[in-house]
Amino acid sequence: MREAQVPAVAIDVFSHYYALLESGETGVMAESGLEPLRDPPHIDHLHVDEQSARDALAATVVVKLNGGLGTSMGMERAKSLLEVHEGLSFLDIIVRQAQKLRERSSAPLPVVFMNSFRTREDTLGALAGYVDLAVEEVALDFVQSREPKLRADDLMPVDWPAEPDLAWCPPGHGDLYTALTSSGVLKQLIDAGYRYAFVSNSDNLGAAADSRIAGWFAASGAPFASEVCRRTTADRKGGHLAVRRRDGQLVLRESAQTAPEDAAAFSDVTRHRFFNTNNLWLDLGSLADTMERTGGVLGLPLIRNEKTVDPGDKSSPAVIQIETAMGAAVEVFEGSQALEVDRSRFLPVKSTNDLLVLRSDVYTLGEDFSVRLARVGDAPYVDLDSDFYRLISDFDVRFPAGAPSLARASSFIVHGDWTFEAGVTVEGDAKIGATGSPGVIREGTRLEGGEGLTGGWTVRESRPPRAE
Repeated sequence: MREAQVPAVAIDVFSHYYALLESGETGVMAESGLEPLRDPPHIDHLHVDEQSARDALAATVVVKLNGGLGTSMGMERAKSLLEVHEGLSFLDIIVRQAQKLRERSSAPLPVVFMNSFRTREDTLGALAGYVDLAVEEVALDFVQSREPKLRADDLMPVDWPAEPDLAWCPPGHGDLYTALTSSGVLKQLIDAGYRYAFVSNSDNLGAAADSRIAGWFAASGAPFASEVCRRTTADRKGGHLAVRRRDGQLVLRESAQTAPEDAAAFSDVTRHRFFNTNNLWLDLGSLADTMERTGGVLGLPLIRNEKTVDPGDKSSPAVIQIETAMGAAVEVFEGSQALEVDRSRFLPVKSTNDLLVLRSDVYTLGEDFSVRLARVGDAPYVDLDSDFYRLISDFDVRFPAGAPSLARASSFIVHGDWTFEAGVTVEGDAKIGATGSPGVIREGTRLEGGEGLTGGWTVRESRPPRAE
């Protein structure tokens, strides 16, 4: 790590977690030591006067986590460069959201990206066209550190001559606090007069800065706050917030930190009702003081992530990646708060299923570039056959004219290999079986599921299909 010029504080953090891993630490949080989080304040019930909200926003910086490559979708560049709606990428929409909020509020609202060693060049190249994005005295980005992947059999750094970069990995988004400090950006922000940071993932376009939340956070005096949403059955695998019994402190528990015997309790959305959106609010002064007091080692819970050295080759050696979650800092800061928000602030794109919905007419872009549902109710459930649609290159080939209309769809399930022409409409609960694939869903086709339909689907075409 020294030879690779990894900052000293990042090496100290890695050493801390390596020692835990070597000693057999798993990071597991027992259900017996937790109580459910109950009834945090709701965003709709916040009472913040307009001037306080403006003042708080003027002291806020937006930090976007931008280290991901989208490898689960077969990408090899920054995931945020992916086109997501109306020809715009994640980055385009993030920047335009910030620009519009600056116009409305007169706040400087710097936007700072935490890149990884794999995403920085592409990201800065894409941002070069936004000449007015950078704010004086504030860096446009900083780079998270990197660490060696460890062989699962002996915990030694893996050697992978075929592609040496694959022997390294980012240390999870919990590295935010280390990288902010070691890069000098934390001090830079404080010296420039900024007091608060709103942090979120770049692939969550619902996570725009909000003056009302900024005002609430500033008035609370809390060092840290996490935005949470109510869990549904679709959120059973996501990390949830809970209260530690021994001291009443808020904690974040991920699925990887759950013992097998506690799996049912972890997945019980009626018991643990709130999941972490990874939209966080930080008091920068409190963070700086805590980093100085701990020598840069916050002591976030360990996450032991088991993978293969080459994510695209399941036969390559098994490795362990030492990771931490930035949301887990909720347990580090005494007095941390949780704020319930609705789903409009949580629109992550983790798969091509999510991407199809976001590219469709289910969502629109407002004048402020906020991403809004264009219908009443939730977005439809989409499940595309992973054998043919998981990788973005395969996905784009099969939707050459863009997403079908999903505005009147409840669910859309596709089995088999189908290519969709322009003007396809999905209504109700529609399911396409694999019989007849590979094939083409012709222009103007309406896919319609009947009430109570199980395993069936109906195709109504506006005109006869063309000959192959």
